[in-house]
Amino acid sequence: MKWLREGARVAVTLVVLAGAAVSARGLWARYHDEPWTRDGRVRADIVQVSPDVPGLVTEVRVHDNQPVRKGQVLFVLDRPRYQLALAQAEATITSQRAQLLEAEREDSRNRALGDLVAAETTQQGASKVEQLKAALQQAEVNRDLARLNLERTTVSASVDGTVANLQLRPGDYLTAGHPAMALIDAATLRVEGYFEETKLGRVHVGERVQVRLMGVDGDLYGRVDSVAGGIEDRERGPSGDLLANVNPTFSWVRLAQRIPVRVVLDQVPPNVGLVIGRTATVTILEPQKPAGKPAWSRRS
Repeated sequence: MKWLREGARVAVTLVVLAGAAVSARGLWARYHDEPWTRDGRVRADIVQVSPDVPGLVTEVRVHDNQPVRKGQVLFVLDRPRYQLALAQAEATITSQRAQLLEAEREDSRNRALGDLVAAETTQQGASKVEQLKAALQQAEVNRDLARLNLERTTVSASVDGTVANLQLRPGDYLTAGHPAMALIDAATLRVEGYFEETKLGRVHVGERVQVRLMGVDGDLYGRVDSVAGGIEDRERGPSGDLLANVNPTFSWVRLAQRIPVRVVLDQVPPNVGLVIGRTATVTILEPQKPAGKPAWSRRS
């Protein structure tokens, strides 16, 4: 009987060891081979809103974190100043037209008199008409530019999105081309998972993806939209003589590089806020079948 008890203990030990080995192998495959990552982030394109003309901010018609639609007015610059500029340009056109009309009448009169007027005088009259025509065209261009500047004192949203980190206030002075506020482009909201390079062989464009946001119950689903074409090489920098500047030191502990994989979500429930920077776990659900290898699905 004693040998039976010893045999039973050995058998139980072997079964436990076998189970532990299987579990260890499964965990190794899960964490090392299967395409998933906890290093995911919600991302979106940021539109930097800048005025095309300089001026004093007179109105701010949005508030921080406000959703806006394309074409909605965000803020207004000093319109009276540009209205005066437009009025001045239109007055210049009126003056140039009057001068041109008088010069054309004088030129016609000189030509009608024929030899009674010196040829040089006739030529000068014709030249003056051409000069005034050119001046009128320039005045009309200045008028159109003044009208365009007046229109651009009203700055509108170029995309549907959300106002982010608004600090603009009436009374601020803005220069042309200087960013005044930021818009989060709602159409570009996405999740980017940073996959280890050892797992990229099982990541393919179009595959189904499961996304779990930290702090959110339930999963989101989408598809792989693209895989980054490159990342920065920190071992190599710029050089003044155009030669490769390679780091002379080498770390013997080499960690797998992380490659950004862009995921486009299918549908997002209204109660889930896609805040840029939120942490996400990204798991590939349906990898394509590599040539000569069996297909597999996600193992929980």
